[in-house]
Amino acid sequence: MRKKGVRVRIAPSPTGFLHLGGARTALFNWLWARKHNGKFILRIEDTDVARCKKEFEEDIIDNLTWLGLTWDEGPYRQSERLNIYKKYLKRLLDKKQAYLCYCTKEELESYKQAMASLEILPSFEEWCKQKKPGPGRSPVIFLKIPRTKVKINDLVRGEVKFDTSLMSDIIIAKGVNSPLYNLTVVIDDYEMGITQVIRGEDHLPNTPKQIILQKYLGFSTPNYAHLPLLLSSKGKKLSKREMPVSIRNYREQGYLKEALINFMAFLGWHPKDEKYVLSIEELIEKFDLADVQKSGAIVDLEKLNWFNSKYISKLSIQELFNRLIPYIPKSWLKNKSKLLKIIKIEQSRLKKLSDFKQLVSFFYQLPDYDAKLLIWKDSSVESILTNLYLIKNCFAQIRLKDFKIEVLEPLVNEIANQQGRGETFWPLRVAVSGLASSPPPLEIIGILGKSETIHRIKQAIDKLEQYLKLKQ
Repeated sequence: MRKKGVRVRIAPSPTGFLHLGGARTALFNWLWARKHNGKFILRIEDTDVARCKKEFEEDIIDNLTWLGLTWDEGPYRQSERLNIYKKYLKRLLDKKQAYLCYCTKEELESYKQAMASLEILPSFEEWCKQKKPGPGRSPVIFLKIPRTKVKINDLVRGEVKFDTSLMSDIIIAKGVNSPLYNLTVVIDDYEMGITQVIRGEDHLPNTPKQIILQKYLGFSTPNYAHLPLLLSSKGKKLSKREMPVSIRNYREQGYLKEALINFMAFLGWHPKDEKYVLSIEELIEKFDLADVQKSGAIVDLEKLNWFNSKYISKLSIQELFNRLIPYIPKSWLKNKSKLLKIIKIEQSRLKKLSDFKQLVSFFYQLPDYDAKLLIWKDSSVESILTNLYLIKNCFAQIRLKDFKIEVLEPLVNEIANQQGRGETFWPLRVAVSGLASSPPPLEIIGILGKSETIHRIKQAIDKLEQYLKLKQ
């Protein structure tokens, strides 16, 4: 009895780490299954013994799990299903819908060249039959491609037609124990009751071959939905030379799984409303294959950074602390109270978890900076020195227990009102951070404390005085 209801699958080949495109395909299948209370199936296509590796399979499983794209069945492995494929191969051979070929690679190439030069040749099948078993002649199995028209109603692309008279017979196995992709995918989709095949556009040329196989074997044809290719900002196929292409890369860089899911959902799909930040529940509710675009989807890392910053800003300070642990020095963890304060004031500026260490390292060690950075616009060195001295002397008079933002702010504002806001706050920011861009200086001071703050202001004064001497 065939299984009922929506049944979709993701069928990665473990020949590399889980690709962004593969993860996007998994997400669309998963959303479709969840939207229709269906089943999401994981199938590992590992019959290519030479290229498939266990580490890649483990990476695929680990990162699908990390993304939350949990499967209802599987993982099935094609390497454990060879007897099933063998049974169907025998059926195709017995019905003369497939045939053995003992040609060498060189002979196959010579036939192709002869075809290209428009020589009159016997059919490929007849030509193959002339070659007999012998040393160096391992059989491959070809599928007969009839001269016909094949049509599908793609759930994304609408009606798509194929003329198989333009196609040659295809290899479906390197012997009865070595089935190839086009055969195994058809058999597995049938055996597993797959109702919708949601996959990348790059598989579209395989579709007529697979439909022919389905007809030969008496299988029903699932509905197809071919998703747009993922493209770089230059409109070309994604390349790891231009940007990260594996989920592993994005994960190591500190992108949140929630942000990646939201970002991937918008790679070729968009809901009818203009809302962008969507929870997983909202994605399930709104997702529809009818809204998937036909043209290629641009992978914009700036947009991913925007999504990530939005999701980072929604985390509680404790949750953000927990997620940051792998990205920060262990020595910082000794003073958790200080670290939580730092996280709180830096949270809104954080785009990736991996940026955190560099972004906040000035709290732990003041970077070396040029004295000229302390000077506000066209202000004189002398006026900046005066302002830093005023601030230092003011801070020195405050008792340690009163050294808090609410006490310091009116005092610094009073100096700023007299000396100029830019001329006061700019050099103070640089003095305590060593940076041109940082959180507000008083927030930094609230974490550094009295002693370290005054020490850093003294260092700034020393830099400016040295700079003055060199100028004279």
